[in-house]
Amino acid sequence: MKKLLAAALSGVLTAGIILGGTGLSTKAAETETETTGELTPIKVAASATPHAEILEQAKPILAEEGYDLQVTVFDDYIMPNEVVESGDMDANYFQHLPYLEQYNEEKGSHLVSVGGIHYEPFGIYPGTKTSLDDVADGDSVAVPNDTTNEARALLLLQDNGLIKLKDGAGLTATVTDIEENPYNLDIVELEAAQVARVVDETAYVVLNGNYALAAGFSVAKDALAYEKSDSEAAKTYVNIIAVKEGNEENPGVQALVDVLKSDEIRNYINETYDGAVIPYDDSDAEAESETETGSEAETETAAETETAAE
Repeated sequence: MKKLLAAALSGVLTAGIILGGTGLSTKAAETETETTGELTPIKVAASATPHAEILEQAKPILAEEGYDLQVTVFDDYIMPNEVVESGDMDANYFQHLPYLEQYNEEKGSHLVSVGGIHYEPFGIYPGTKTSLDDVADGDSVAVPNDTTNEARALLLLQDNGLIKLKDGAGLTATVTDIEENPYNLDIVELEAAQVARVVDETAYVVLNGNYALAAGFSVAKDALAYEKSDSEAAKTYVNIIAVKEGNEENPGVQALVDVLKSDEIRNYINETYDGAVIPYDDSDAEAESETETGSEAETETAAETETAAE
């Protein structure tokens, strides 16, 4: 294993969103919205791509339900949370849950998620080889070298049977957590922006959505494998609608989440972003939760039965 570049990159939230990117401009531009007195306003702060674009598609649907969706586009990742915490806006759409939790901890704010909408998947892309079936002993695989992205890359390699990580490594995994390496893969760690540049030198490269697009890859057409909606990474880094605690039951917010999860919006995402943005399906997570709850109930029942028998 070798590390070609030492520079570390902050964990990428989404295309154009950098975790903890507090140094960006706080300039905001509000999208033009014609408000009618008959509609109830829903004020949402968002980043430009893809969040505000998706929200634009939701506007006419919400109008039919009696709501005027007013979207304000921000080019930083602090103000969208501040305006929701202050009550100036009803919700925001730009971040994933780990960022929100970190923000709450640092700022003492009270923001919560009311629904996961989409995620931007990591993919394994061809380098000198065009199929994972061709993997051979000693092949090299380029991955990002920052903590968040390297862990996602390694988990994806594990999901496809190329390596096995130590139990519990999860989303903090590094190459030192590789427990089994049946193909003796050479994991080449690079600064994230450099990974796509070694496609002619490594058997495979593992890229996140925005760098894949920048390199001319189509997630849907070119990825040999990519994160699925029920993967640990997708469930963790799903982009959410966030509100201030206590506003979870706001009818307008509930309507917004329902529309963003509708077939019409899901189809728009699938048709527009060529796999770089994927609608999040939380049915698998709900099913998993129900299964775990059922298992716990069965365990408790068994314990009670055993106690009664004694």
